[in-house]
Amino acid sequence: MIDRQEIMDFSREFGLTANIIEKDYVLGWLLAGISNHPELGSRWIFKGGTCLKKCYFETYRFSEDLDFTVLHGDHQDETFLISLFKEIAGWVYDASGIEIPREPIRFDVYTNPRGKISVQGRLAYRGPLLPGGDLPRIKLDLTDDEVLVLDPASREVHHPYSDRPDDGIHVQCYCFEEVFAEKIRALAERLRPRDLYDVIHLYRHDSAKHDRAIILDTLEKKCAFKGISVPTMEILESKPERAELETEWENMLGHQVPVLPPFEQFWQELPEIFEWLYRAVEKVAPAAIPVGRQVVDTAWHPPAMATAWRTSIPLEPIRFAAANHLCVQLNYIDANGNWKRPIIEPYSLRRTREDNLLLYAVKHETGEDRSYRIDRIKSAEVTKIPFTPKYAIELTPTGPISAPPKTAVYSDVRTSRPRKTRSVVRRLRSVTSSYGPKYVFKCNFCGKKFTHKTNDPNLNKHKDKYGNLCPGRTGFYVTTKY
Repeated sequence: MIDRQEIMDFSREFGLTANIIEKDYVLGWLLAGISNHPELGSRWIFKGGTCLKKCYFETYRFSEDLDFTVLHGDHQDETFLISLFKEIAGWVYDASGIEIPREPIRFDVYTNPRGKISVQGRLAYRGPLLPGGDLPRIKLDLTDDEVLVLDPASREVHHPYSDRPDDGIHVQCYCFEEVFAEKIRALAERLRPRDLYDVIHLYRHDSAKHDRAIILDTLEKKCAFKGISVPTMEILESKPERAELETEWENMLGHQVPVLPPFEQFWQELPEIFEWLYRAVEKVAPAAIPVGRQVVDTAWHPPAMATAWRTSIPLEPIRFAAANHLCVQLNYIDANGNWKRPIIEPYSLRRTREDNLLLYAVKHETGEDRSYRIDRIKSAEVTKIPFTPKYAIELTPTGPISAPPKTAVYSDVRTSRPRKTRSVVRRLRSVTSSYGPKYVFKCNFCGKKFTHKTNDPNLNKHKDKYGNLCPGRTGFYVTTKY
């Protein structure tokens, strides 16, 4: 299990409370336990908002529940599920050190509004924060009456933490076209804020790479299965839930994101989606922002997976702002030592040949292309000012997630290890290694570089290039070597 400090580092990086980060961490290992169990690995298909966050868009809202379509109805049995998750709890502890107490495991079987059987489960956990009192919980929703139109996809689970297994965590989930169609169907049926948020992000991120006709065909089949009309803007505008959708926007999403974009920004983008979906009005793919290729290291790109960068300012909120088309206000010191407070539209992060990180952006007030050295940015605040992208947003890469392995840090919550669970026949590879990456930091004061075995920016006493004792004691992240 990772230690408390790593949770706090990611909490600072994402601008979210530590308990939200801890739950995201635990969700990753719980997904590993489910996908590695021989009874469930190929029979439970992951879906919903948490699926989008963990399998498709890592710079995204943090979702808290696990939703599955169950391919075998006999799995919706209380006794079976409690017994099975006691086994999974043992496996998760054995693999990660996270405790899922067996006694509070609960599964309630009920008849849903469609007259079919559904299950809601609740699991408590004790993670790196080691809380006292009542333990935090994770909710699971299981249904077997959803129509699965397309074949599931095997996706790697976004798990940016240092105990990520060498070969990652993989799960069977809805493919992109299925999850996009499902989210449009859900928006039409219940008109909830999270569905609107998800539909817009699906369209912004990956829709141009996938077959629009397949998405439309899948949507039509899902709506027919539910007995509802294929949605249009006119239908959505006339629904009685329309007013509640706007008033509940902040209540239902505010705690899941660092800054919640304005409701109008998302609602006003819906007509474009329907034009694309029904009338094949193609999206125009913008070009990349121009960068100085004589200066930039063209072989370097920021990692696709979020990370605790340990720079002087958190970078993940800037990536979040880019994904949500929100401006960022910088406190910046230019090359002449002057303080600036530009409001910028963030697009790309690059590294120069001199190992400086540059943020490429557009000044919102003037439309001027600019670049900003990360070590000169003293603070960055995500605003609620929306922007329409002028260039391709490269700060939020999509596709299969791959991240460099990191040296694991363990802090077991018990002194003895439990006996391995026999019913789990597949094992993840060891998550520890005597080898690992080397992290390069540059002194914030004199520019001297240091190579560390851990991702720690604190520097030892050292001299500058003139032989004088440097007052700098921290550095900013430059790169990782393997």
